[in-house]
Amino acid sequence: MYSAIAKNKRNTVVIMVFFLLIIGGLGWLAGYIYNDITITVMTILIASGYAFFQYYLAGSQALSIAGAIEIQKADNPRLYRIVENLCIATGTPMPKIYIINDQAPNAFATGRDPQHAAVAATSGLLDLMDDAELEGVMAHELGHVRNYDIRVSMIVFGLVVAVGFLSDMLLRMSFFAPRRDSNGGGNPVMMVLGLAAMIIAPLVATMVQLAISRQREYLADATGALATRHPEALASALQKLAAYGRPLQKQNSSMAHMWIADPVKPGIVDRMFATHPPIEDRVQRLHEMGGKF
Repeated sequence: MYSAIAKNKRNTVVIMVFFLLIIGGLGWLAGYIYNDITITVMTILIASGYAFFQYYLAGSQALSIAGAIEIQKADNPRLYRIVENLCIATGTPMPKIYIINDQAPNAFATGRDPQHAAVAATSGLLDLMDDAELEGVMAHELGHVRNYDIRVSMIVFGLVVAVGFLSDMLLRMSFFAPRRDSNGGGNPVMMVLGLAAMIIAPLVATMVQLAISRQREYLADATGALATRHPEALASALQKLAAYGRPLQKQNSSMAHMWIADPVKPGIVDRMFATHPPIEDRVQRLHEMGGKF
């Protein structure tokens, strides 16, 4: 587990560098379209500033997008008590707790480190799970916190959002780019390049998102099961998520990797571009763990 935490800290640096390289490439293309190196320099500077602020603000941004509302113990004693007990048992700093008013059962964790973490659960999850299953889900989310997955997920979230935005802006710019000949109108070559960039850059960002997310889910399952000493409860919760999962009211593909179950394509997690490993594989691993306790 400690090696996984160290790896996640290194991944954060690698992802931020990768983020700047992609944005720098898009900035170079924008500068080429307008034949102005200033645009490239400004894009890189803005991207660097964005990466810095994203490190501190992406967590609250994800909570806002999901429509999460912070609660105190009196608002939902059941959820608060479960998270509090898990934190005491594992020595994890108490995170802020949020509830999302959505009947789609799901949960996620976010923040830049265990001292600045938050966990969120939908009302549908609270209604569907019994206490042992809910404890398993929250232990899984706190596993993401303890393993520093939340920091990696937060950076990837910012990466996907920024690349998608800049790719779309680049395509729009290409239609109004001045031609380098005397015929006027948009430059068709650069329009093609802009279109290619708009398609390829988000795909690359998504592939990074997928590669990071899948292995993190297995590790968080194992971490949560070790915390509760009851892997069968989390396995049962995952089976319920597969059986009763449905799309969230506020879907956002850029933060799909942050949830315990895919919020965009629930029940179809074995597809090539799913953000999560197949639930049946996760359940099997948990049952194998249960036989060893």
